[in-house]
Order: sequence, then C-alpha cells, then structure tokens
Amino acid sequence: MVGPDIPVTKLIPQRPPFVMVDRVLNCDKKNAITEFLVREDNILLDDMQLSPAGIIENMAQSCAARMGYVNMMKGEPIKIGYIGDVRDCVIQRLPKCHELIQTHIQIVEEFFHLTLAYVHLEIDGETIASSRMKIALTDIELQE
Repeated sequence: MVGPDIPVTKLIPQRPPFVMVDRVLNCDKKNAITEFLVREDNILLDDMQLSPAGIIENMAQSCAARMGYVNMMKGEPIKIGYIGDVRDCVIQRLPKCHELIQTHIQIVEEFFHLTLAYVHLEIDGETIASSRMKIALTDIELQE
C-alpha cells in the first residue's frame, strides 16, 4: 500500500502543467491504482472535459508511477519509460471537470524492459475508458 506522502513527481518524469496523476493509492508488483482530479487549468481539457489525449496520458503516467514506485521499493533508480503501443482503447465517455478519476493498472506481462498492462479508468465505480498499453523502459534515470 502506498501512502499519499510520496509526491508523484518523484515517480514520473512529467512536471506541471503536464502532470496527469495526483497520487498513487495502491501499488504492488502486479497492480496499482492512481487518482487524478480533472481541474479547470488542465492543458488537455477541451470544452470542460478531459480530452482523449488526456485520458491516454493519464493511463501512461499511471503506469509510469507504478513502475517508479516498484523501483523505489526495490531500492533501484527510477527509470524513464515510453509508450510502445496502445491497443483496444475504448473511451465510453470523457471525464468532466472536477470529476475524480481512479486509474486501475493490471500487469499482464513483464519481459526484460517491456511491460504489457491492462488499464481502465473509473469514476464512482463506473468504467469510462480502457486500453492495453505496452511500455518500454529505458536505461535513462529520472532526474529530480
């Protein structure tokens, strides 16, 4: 279990105003849950809704936060990853401004520097988007 006292910017390379994860609620080797409140000043907001690009960015940053947390717990440096593939992306609806998103990550497979994850977003228990993401981890360490 992760406490809210770990700043997400210690786990991911993105910096404001491009941070799309507020905190990691839960994380272990195979699963993670992050939270993100859609705010009016979000750069990927379109007509008071988070855009499809914002949803995918939230998914990717949630996966990065999970990887960063796992590495931190192992005492290893946090490394930067890149989206290698997005498949089967379904967006049922766009999150509105002031809605709280919980992003659920389930690791399907990890092989060397590649991670395949199933990611879905929920608002109040309703699944609003889902995707399979392939993430490639680099040897580049996160700089604070």
